[in-house]
Amino acid sequence: MEVTWWGHATCTIEDSGVRVLTDPLFARRLAHLRRRRGEIPPPGAAVADAVLISHLHSDHLHLPSLARLAPGTLVIVPRGAVRAVPGLRALRRLRGLRISEVAPGDVVKIGEVAVRAVPALHDGRRLPVGPHRVPALGYVVEGEARTYFAGDTGLFDEMAQAVGPVDVALLPVGGWGPNLGDHHLDAGRAAQALAMLGPLSAVPVHYGTYWPIGLDGIRPHEFHSPGDEFARQAARVAPDVAVHRLGHGECVRPEARR
Repeated sequence: MEVTWWGHATCTIEDSGVRVLTDPLFARRLAHLRRRRGEIPPPGAAVADAVLISHLHSDHLHLPSLARLAPGTLVIVPRGAVRAVPGLRALRRLRGLRISEVAPGDVVKIGEVAVRAVPALHDGRRLPVGPHRVPALGYVVEGEARTYFAGDTGLFDEMAQAVGPVDVALLPVGGWGPNLGDHHLDAGRAAQALAMLGPLSAVPVHYGTYWPIGLDGIRPHEFHSPGDEFARQAARVAPDVAVHRLGHGECVRPEARR
């Protein structure tokens, strides 16, 4: 089992011969955001058996990045996403993508891997003016290991029960601006999530990649520091969890319980 971090919330999870890609974002610039660290992922990063979309915000559901997928790729999205984002219908028609809409508790089988949708506490609308509220999701990818991809979420009381036992947690620890707002994990809240979930390993994601143009001098530590701060906080509240801080394009083979 192997995890590669490509930047922001984009990861490849390879397990039991299956490649799963999370929230692909292969852009140098997105609206007011510019990629400040890490090269644009190579073409091989877009090769996947299945793609997981956690919610409809454009830095997680990025249509030009989905257009790089091979025809026939399975794309798993929150239920209601196709209605809320008409571009998904166009991609299905033009690129032959297989789109599966899921809700919490739904399970999709891909070869020897099962993907289970779990709840997330986050605004699921297609911003800035999307009228349809579509629930945000996390996912548990279960093969030789159980890997939790949180997408974007805040802490919620039922998190451990909803996610279940996991070996690896891919958790957002930052954002793309000085203020995260509600229903996000920062480094401290992500460490609390580790204490609730009790995985063997964790990989911090969703930080140190994109930053608003013109804000280089405003609280730059919010761009650079979340990974280190998460590792520090995790050592305090969840000392038994191995934290793997990856560079862009780096991979790790985390331990599994079985």
